[in-house]
Amino acid sequence: MPATRPYRSLLYIPGSKPRALEKAATLPCDAIIFDLEDAVTAEAKDEARALLADTLPTADYGPRARIVRVNGADTPWGAADLEAICPVAPDAILLPKVGHADEIAAVKARLDAAGASATRVWAMMETPLGIFNALSIAQAPGMGGFVMGTNDLAKELNCRPRADRLPMMFALQHCLMAARAAGIVAIDGVYNAFKDDDGLKAECEQGRDLGFDGKSLIHPAQLEITNAAFAPSESEIDLARRQIAAFEAVEASGQGVAVVDGRIVENLHIETARATLARAEAIAALTE
Repeated sequence: MPATRPYRSLLYIPGSKPRALEKAATLPCDAIIFDLEDAVTAEAKDEARALLADTLPTADYGPRARIVRVNGADTPWGAADLEAICPVAPDAILLPKVGHADEIAAVKARLDAAGASATRVWAMMETPLGIFNALSIAQAPGMGGFVMGTNDLAKELNCRPRADRLPMMFALQHCLMAARAAGIVAIDGVYNAFKDDDGLKAECEQGRDLGFDGKSLIHPAQLEITNAAFAPSESEIDLARRQIAAFEAVEASGQGVAVVDGRIVENLHIETARATLARAEAIAALTE
C-alpha cells in the first residue's frame, strides 16, 4: 500500500544557496531534497556541506520531510558528506547511483554510530545494476524509500525520451514492485520541462496510476500540479466512504456481499478505501 505519510512532492533544493534553503521552508512541498550532488559544482561542495550542516539543526521546515542527497562513496566528497550530515539526523539520507544493498548497510552503520538511528536511508535508482538489485536494496535494514533517477537511467540505457516513457517502464515497475514488497516509499523521477504544465500533469497521472507515492521535482512551479495529482480526489474520497459504509452495513445485517455503483465490494477494497481516507486526512493535516 502507498505510504500514509504524504510524499506527493519532493523538491530538490541546492545545498549551496542560502536563499534557496530559506525559501524552501515556505513552499508547499511534502519533502525537501537538500542536494549536495548534482546541484552543486565541485568547487562549491565543501562550502555547501558546511552550510547545510549548520542550517538543518536550527531551521524550521515544519512538517516537510528533510532528505539530504549526498555525493557517492566513490567520489572525493562522499565520506565527508556523511561525516557532516549523519550527526544532524535528517529524516533521510539519499544515496546516488545505488547498485548493491551493502551500500545501504554501510550508511546505516554510520548513522547508528552517530546516534541517528531514526534517520532512514533512501536510494536513487538510476543504474541498470541498481534496477536489477532493487529487491535486495529495498529490503536492506534502514531503508526508507526509492527515488527514480530517470535522467541518469536514460543516459545509461541510451534510450530516447518519449511521452509514454515506454523505455523506462520496466525499471519503473520493477522498482515499484520491490518497494511495495519491502514496504518502503516509491517516488517517481523528475519532469525536466518545468514550464510544460500539460506534460507534467500527464506524467504525474501516469506515475500515480502506476502506484508511485509521489514525484521528485526540479522547480517550485511544479508543486501545485504534482500535489493535486498525487492526492485522493473528491470522487475517490466519496467512493471510499460509500464503500466502507456499504460493507459495514452488510456485515452488521449478516446479508450477502456489498455492492456500490454496480460493483462488488470485498475486504480488499475496504483496505484500499481506508488507506485512501487516511492519506486524505494526512494531507489535510500537513497543509493546515
